[in-house]
Parts: sequence; structure tokens; C-alpha cells
Amino acid sequence: MSVTAHLPHPRELLRVGPHAEAHWVAIRTGIAVAVPLTVLTATGRTQWAVYAAFGAFAAVYGRSSGYRRRAHMQVAAAITLTVAVVGGAAVSAMLGTGGTARWAVVGASALVAVAGSLVGDAVGWRPAGPLFAVFAVATCASVPAAPADIAAAALVAGGSAAFAVLVGLSGALSARRRARDRLPSPPSGLRLLVDEPAVRRHALRYAVAVLVAGSVATLVGIGHPAWAMVAAVAPLSVSDTPGQVLRAAHRVAGTAAGLLVAAVLLSFGLTGGVLVLVVVLLQVVTEMLVVRNYGLAMLTITPLALLMNTLAGTASAGALIGDRAIETAIGAVVGCGVALVSAWVLRRS
Repeated sequence: MSVTAHLPHPRELLRVGPHAEAHWVAIRTGIAVAVPLTVLTATGRTQWAVYAAFGAFAAVYGRSSGYRRRAHMQVAAAITLTVAVVGGAAVSAMLGTGGTARWAVVGASALVAVAGSLVGDAVGWRPAGPLFAVFAVATCASVPAAPADIAAAALVAGGSAAFAVLVGLSGALSARRRARDRLPSPPSGLRLLVDEPAVRRHALRYAVAVLVAGSVATLVGIGHPAWAMVAAVAPLSVSDTPGQVLRAAHRVAGTAAGLLVAAVLLSFGLTGGVLVLVVVLLQVVTEMLVVRNYGLAMLTITPLALLMNTLAGTASAGALIGDRAIETAIGAVVGCGVALVSAWVLRRS
């Protein structure tokens, strides 16, 4: 089978899926992100805002599932994200953010990718894959931290994740919402025992993608290898090879356009409550778009990622934009390469 057989049709780049009550997911996620960031800003603890933001991402899981299934997914995601945040803070506190610590970040990200893949397959969470966990550990490891910040990371990320779960289940208080039909959920339970070869294959692909993308970004001296690793992981969360290539294409094209939006927002030098408000609005719009067209969602995901680095105060606007562009390209190429090679190996076996 030729490589072209694995390529998506060009019209898929522009296809927009159904709304599917995306506004409810957007509202829940917006609340889950807004409250902890507002509390930290009001109390002068903005250095911990990045920990809270990643904990809040537990709210994005189980968007179309019934409340019981959503609870399973979000609790598993909350624990995984909290562990990833704490792991990243620990790497930063113990090794710093430069030199050999950069290679420790790649290794830690690969371990989290494997763990997130196994947990995700066991629980059957949606969105699939360890993308948020890899993003969390790699980003938090790049934020300067002291040993005392490890406990803070656990409390802030854990509290934010717990709040996100409560927000995600709040609709269960309404009898009308409980009675609404939900899209079928993937099977849960002991999936690790039911389909072990596929589960191991998924985890291996994520690990290879993270190691290769992170190593390339680190060797060439780019300042934010987290973005290369995330861009490599993103395509692999799709189940088929054409879909994986499409996801990579969406990420590259959407990031290119999203960097223009980011440049405008970064030029304002946003801080404090205004920065938090913009981050929340970008997160809300992202959840409105992400399942409809991933490329369109990158218009808001890209500035959101850069503004989260602004929350952490880790780099200038120009460096952020340049790093994002280069690392997204590196990660997309690596992700596509891993997808195509794994498809070839699976076909030969």
C-alpha cells in the first residue's frame, strides 16, 4: 500500500462537524479555568497559575458521556494531570530549568506519555491520548521552582482538578439534564487485560514520538521543547492513519494562523485579571471549535498556549512565537512519521 493511501482527502481540512452541544462543554471548562486563576490572581499567587490551569483541564474529558462515565474519566484525568504537574515541578525544583534538566524533561514526558496512554485506554477517556499530561509535565518543568513549590503544585493542581470534576458533574443536579440522551461511551473496565497488544502499542508509539520530538528540539537548542512533544503526540490520539495525518496538517496550518492572533494579543502586554479573562475566553472558544474542526481550534489553542507561558513568565513574546512555529513543525513531522511507520509495521506483522 502506497503512502498516498494514508493521506486524508483535502476537503477534510475544511470540514466542520456538528455543534453537538459544545457550548455546555465550553461553559463548564470556562468556569473550571476561571475560578482558580481568579483566586490565585486575587491572592497574589500568579506564579502558581500554570499549575491551576493544567489541573482545570480535567473538565474537558467526557464531554458527550453520561454523568457516571464522565465522573470516571474526569477523576482519572484529574489524578493523572495532578501527578504530571507535580512531576514537572519536582524536575524543575531539583534540577533547574537548563542544561541536563532539559533531557530530564524529555525523559519525564516520555514516562508520563506512557502512563497517560495506559490510564486513558483503561478508562476509555475522551479526548483520547496523553496530550494534556505531556503538556503539563513538560511545561511545569520549564517553570522555575523551589522545593516548597512541589507541595504547592500538588495542592493547587489537585484543588483545581477537583473543582473541575465538580463543575463537570454539576449538570447531574438537573433532572432534565440527567434525562438527556448521551452519545455512546467506549467500554471501560479492565481494557488493559482485554486488549493488551493494542494498549502496549499505543503507549509505545506515544513514548517514541515524545522521545524523538523532545530530543530533536533539545539538541537544536529550542527554548520550549514541550511544544514539539505535544505536537508529536496530538496526531497519534486519532484512531486511523489518514486521521492522524489530517490532525498533524490541522495543527501546522492552524498554528501558523494562530501565531498571528497570538502576536496581536502578546503585543498588549496583558497582565493580572485582564490576562486571566483572555485566557478563559480563549479556552471557551477552543472547546466550541475543537471537535468541529481541529485546525480552526488551533486559532485559539495557539495563543492560549503562549499566554499560559506568559502566566509563568518564562520568555519574551518574540521567543515564544518563534519557538512555537519551529517546534510545531518538528512535532508534526515526528508524529506523522511514527504514525506511518507503526501502520507499516502493523500491516507487516
